[in-house]
Amino acid sequence: MIETAIKKERAVLIGIITQTQNEERLKEYLDELEFLVDTAGAIAVKRFVQKLERPDPRTFVGSGKLAEIRDYIEENKIDIAIFDDELSPSQMRNLDKTLQCRILDRNNLILDIFAIRARTSHAKTQVELAQYQYLLPRLTGMWTHLERQRGGIGLRGPGETEIETDRRIIRDRIALLKKKLVKIDKQKSTQRQNRGKMVQVALVGYTNVGKSTIMNLLSKSEVFAENKLFATLDTTVRKMVIKNLPFLITDTVGFIRKLPHDLVESFKSTLDEVREADLLVHVVDISHPDFEEQISIVQQTLGDIKANGKATIVLFNKIDAYSYIKKEEDDLTPSTKENLSLEDLRKTWMAGSQVPTLFISALEKQNIEELKSILYEEVKRIHTERYPYNDFLFEV
Repeated sequence: MIETAIKKERAVLIGIITQTQNEERLKEYLDELEFLVDTAGAIAVKRFVQKLERPDPRTFVGSGKLAEIRDYIEENKIDIAIFDDELSPSQMRNLDKTLQCRILDRNNLILDIFAIRARTSHAKTQVELAQYQYLLPRLTGMWTHLERQRGGIGLRGPGETEIETDRRIIRDRIALLKKKLVKIDKQKSTQRQNRGKMVQVALVGYTNVGKSTIMNLLSKSEVFAENKLFATLDTTVRKMVIKNLPFLITDTVGFIRKLPHDLVESFKSTLDEVREADLLVHVVDISHPDFEEQISIVQQTLGDIKANGKATIVLFNKIDAYSYIKKEEDDLTPSTKENLSLEDLRKTWMAGSQVPTLFISALEKQNIEELKSILYEEVKRIHTERYPYNDFLFEV
């Protein structure tokens, strides 16, 4: 029998506990890193954690921990060592020499997933540009790997020449891709202008919170949705009508902790959909143990792309998957989010929120009519402010 299954690459994950990142927080980050690894098609077989004041500037982890990682990689035939933070070019070179396997950092892994997920010419161009911008300062590390394979002696001169040649090729390619994206950006801008003056609604949120599923429910379209990170890269715009009020709704790329800067820059035209929206629907996965930090990251990213301060609806999704630890009646310790019921959490958030807030399950189709009602009221308000004499459009 011929073996047709593709063997998954094996990876180890490496992170550090610092003054600003405790053990619990690191575990959550490594859980997310493992999900990224799974999305990329590899398998994480072991985690290495070290407590340091700050990352070692030469090798990220200390020498003793590095030797432990090296021995494990050698004994277990590991293909990739993946670090939870961005590595400098010199750290990559040093780690490559010591660990003798492929070295990736979080940014590189995210770029790789984006490359897998890119479907259209637009998305592929955006990802390719970000990859080249990431690669350019790290070329030397790639050549040290080549020198090790060939012995290194006699290759220093030609090696440097090859690096400079590659740098020129990459710089030329970056310039070409930027020109191509400028052209695409103009086309996208024209498309947005041609949509008329309908109110524009954008779904935003952390990756894998259910935006595409919600988009499918609301617009009765078939946007690709999957339980993987960054299932959607290409912006999808659909026309919706609630009662007799038409508007546009957009599904956008999900955000994530430490989204690579080059990727944000490359996806400028995609993120323009968020910048130019009249109303944001911020989708939150209420079942995620760290949903509050995810909210903060999305808000920070919106600020980074100058899209904060817009009218917003906060939409807590996946209430069907929410669970909590019920406190004993005689337990007098203060309640935390881990032992708040969904109803308690609902009251807490709705009382403290300055914007419309709703709890739904897109998967189980719970409270979808309430969502449509809130959407209608918010779009109607924006439309009325923009066209005060068009009230006859609305249902009485």
